[in-house]
Amino acid sequence: MRRIRWWWGALVLIFVAALVGVFAFSGSESRVGRPLPRQGPPGTGPLTIVSLGDSTVSGEGAGNYTADTNGSKGDWCHRSPAAFVDQVKIPGVVEHRNLACSGAPAAQVALGDVKQWTEGSQAQQLATLVKDHRIAAVVIAVGANDDPQFSAQVTGCFKAWFTPQNPPCRTGLAATWQSKVDAMVPKVVNAVADVKKVLAQAGYTPADFQLVLQSYASPIGPGIPEELRSLNGCPFRAEDLQWIGREGITTLTGGLKTAARQSGARFLDLSRAGIGHEACSGGANPATEWFTRLTLQLADLGQVDRASHALQESFHPNAAGHAEFARCLTEFLAAGDGNASCLAGADGNLHPAPEVVAR
Repeated sequence: MRRIRWWWGALVLIFVAALVGVFAFSGSESRVGRPLPRQGPPGTGPLTIVSLGDSTVSGEGAGNYTADTNGSKGDWCHRSPAAFVDQVKIPGVVEHRNLACSGAPAAQVALGDVKQWTEGSQAQQLATLVKDHRIAAVVIAVGANDDPQFSAQVTGCFKAWFTPQNPPCRTGLAATWQSKVDAMVPKVVNAVADVKKVLAQAGYTPADFQLVLQSYASPIGPGIPEELRSLNGCPFRAEDLQWIGREGITTLTGGLKTAARQSGARFLDLSRAGIGHEACSGGANPATEWFTRLTLQLADLGQVDRASHALQESFHPNAAGHAEFARCLTEFLAAGDGNASCLAGADGNLHPAPEVVAR
């Protein structure tokens, strides 16, 4: 009887040992066959955040432009070290690359042969950068220089101030603004698609990086003191200021949000980011403003190759504005997903307010 029990116990032990071995072997094989989660973007080199787009990204208005983009050999991209991309703080990111160029249309951000101030495709520049950098995030702001021609419209409103006997600029703008924004959308979508294509060809998956399309903050708005609605600061009619700061920027933002949705990018809405801090809104205290007033570089007027750019900085985010945009963008990227609007918090600084979707 005891001998039977002994054999029975031995068989049970052998069976259990074999079973454990099977599980251990199977588990090991399963771990080998299952790919481990990728630790960040592929490739080699420093973890980097990149900005692409036009003047609102390059740093136009922030001053202290890099020598190679301040008119050298015809390059007027006006990239400033005070631009928001250089101030964004992301854990692990050690490099910031600003590839934006003042005045750039969507076609120059996209792949192709379109140039802006002698510089070629920004997406192609990204393709070169990704060879020895690991891209953590790409932030894009573009579209205003396409069909809407936002800067040209502001200039038109500036001219309307000189001719008070003629209709305000908003009269003509309101009739065609929506159609111009609608025509812009597919061009922005194409530019974003090319950026995604460049990274996909470098081995990136959507999970490897953040892709953000942001809108524009209105540089001017209603409520400017009467004495500053002149060549001393912001020469615009009151009704034109109201239209640009409200209907104009709202419609443009709506088009860019559509482009973000169609291209699969996160959307950061800056349309209300500058409220209360627009150019000339501070009256006698411009230190509270986040945008440049009418700015004339007198020294440039005496040089033939620079004279036509003497007003280029006017009505763009200044260094203080870029610092606030960087604060909001830093928090937005930290959230990791979803859309948001940059709004002033109780502390007076910009923070991303998550988008509320109607159910």
